[in-house]
Amino acid sequence: MKKIFYYIAITMIVGAGSSCKKLDNYDAPSETLTGSVVDAGGKTVQTETGSGGTRIKMLETSWSSNPTPFYFYSMQDGTFNYTKLFAGTDKVSVEGPFVPLVQTDNNGATIVDKSQTVQIKGVTTLKFTVEPFLDIQWIGEPVLNADGTITATIKFNRGTANPAFQQNVSDLFLFVNATKYVGNNNYDNRYSNHVGYNGTDGNDAIGQTITLTTTGGKLPGQRAYFIRVGARISYGLNYYNYTDVKTVTVP
Repeated sequence: MKKIFYYIAITMIVGAGSSCKKLDNYDAPSETLTGSVVDAGGKTVQTETGSGGTRIKMLETSWSSNPTPFYFYSMQDGTFNYTKLFAGTDKVSVEGPFVPLVQTDNNGATIVDKSQTVQIKGVTTLKFTVEPFLDIQWIGEPVLNADGTITATIKFNRGTANPAFQQNVSDLFLFVNATKYVGNNNYDNRYSNHVGYNGTDGNDAIGQTITLTTTGGKLPGQRAYFIRVGARISYGLNYYNYTDVKTVTVP
């Protein structure tokens, strides 16, 4: 009797496994979407990694007229690369600290749509040209001071002439970290320097040369520090616009 039950159990397991194999007959996703988010001058829009950075939104219209969005994030230099997609037709846009590519009115009707519809197959490359809320530029290179602090000099301007996206500048931030991944979600608060503005005060800093110095006294030596400056306006999710990353080595 035990042998009979044993054979019945084995038969059921084999049958279940065979049934699963018949259902799971799709190839694993292997198509790639790569590209960049750039400003009008062709320079990549600096951002940060993960939440708070530039987000790529995909709507696969091959299978549905009302698809569920699929999201992934760009790298902090403004480029993106995702290698595990299914082949199909997708409507792609990007979201971040820049004038939205897709905009709706108060009734939910789409009034601006600069998304791109593409066939995802093999390696698909896209480039999105956007208007950053703020354009932040280094003035010279960061300086290691005699007291062991680091001073950075920058200037920022509006990145768009659209008045609907020229809200007040809320703050500036000199971010410092021990790795190249540095920004609002990766920084050492012992040395990073935050400057907040009230009301319209931050707007007076637009176009001005601004000097920021690390806080917390002398930085420990014999290591490299990665720094960048972020600035943001009071809009939406309050994401920062950034400079690129600079490296300062403290002997």
